[in-house]
Amino acid sequence: MLVVILLAALANGGYEGYQRYVAPAETEQASSGRRAPGPAPVEVAIAETRSLREIIEAVGTTRARQSVDIVPEASGRIEEVAITPGQRVEKGAVLVRLDDAVARADLDEANARLIERERALERVTQLRGSNAVAEATLEEAVARLAEARAQLDRAEQRLAERTIRAPFSGTVGLAEVDRGARVSAGTFITRLDDLAEVEVEFSLPETLFARIETGQEVTARSVAFPGRGFAGRVDAVDSRIDPVSRAFRARAIIPNPDGTLPAGMFMSLELVLSESQHIVVPEEAIIFQAAETYVFAIVDDKAQRVTVRTGQRRDGQVAILDGLAEGTPVVVRGLHRVRNGGAVKVLNAPEGGAASDGAGS
Repeated sequence: MLVVILLAALANGGYEGYQRYVAPAETEQASSGRRAPGPAPVEVAIAETRSLREIIEAVGTTRARQSVDIVPEASGRIEEVAITPGQRVEKGAVLVRLDDAVARADLDEANARLIERERALERVTQLRGSNAVAEATLEEAVARLAEARAQLDRAEQRLAERTIRAPFSGTVGLAEVDRGARVSAGTFITRLDDLAEVEVEFSLPETLFARIETGQEVTARSVAFPGRGFAGRVDAVDSRIDPVSRAFRARAIIPNPDGTLPAGMFMSLELVLSESQHIVVPEEAIIFQAAETYVFAIVDDKAQRVTVRTGQRRDGQVAILDGLAEGTPVVVRGLHRVRNGGAVKVLNAPEGGAASDGAGS
């Protein structure tokens, strides 16, 4: 029993000595190691001045600046179809001819009647000079000559209606009739579109009504032409706002001299409302905490928390309206290891060498 009591006393004394002298020293050494970590590895970007545009987006469908349905004004059988789909024709070009034998015969008859009435008037005029006929006979001859001229004009117009011509320069579509077919007045034959310029009508919310003006730049894009933009301008703005949708209509004109854009194509539009110069940084550098927005700038190899005021965002960049100078390096990666005033190690070398003044590696 005495030996057991003695061993227990020795064990208790050893434990008390360890807790009093050895354990505090180890704890202090470990704490000292945690308080002095190495520099946090980070990647930085340089705050630079760029031109930022305020852009809004809309969608619309192309429409030819001029477009008409080609229809005959008279009935008849088609003798010629001079239409090649997609072909550009000039104003006055022949598109379709109808049979015109009867119309030409009527024209010949009207010509003959006009010649007869002119000669009759000459005879009556001579006779009236010698008082051989009454004044009323002369007046009647003049009236008959005017009637003959009117009949000739009608005959010429009826003959002209047998040939359908392009009312303006443009591109013809698919023909809906064939040679030999009989058509009536108003039968749809084809469509003629003037595609030298195309119109795109689109809608915008009423909050932008005061900011849209004629002449503003527009860029149109289509999935049919990936990577290609078509520059245009705002041509007209509607004077009314829809009370249901709270939107207004506008119309853009896009030059299309080579006829690339057809009518009826769906387009996405970008309108430039304003353009200004701002200091920008990548979105990854911005930290939001409660009501504060800040970045970590690199000053003398240390991270410095800088409160900033941000503006518009575009293409992964954020405009800095206040709080940051141009050329300042800011942390964009490794933010979770950065502390205000803590040492950092820059892993990348931003262009311009601005980071070398304030960030060590």
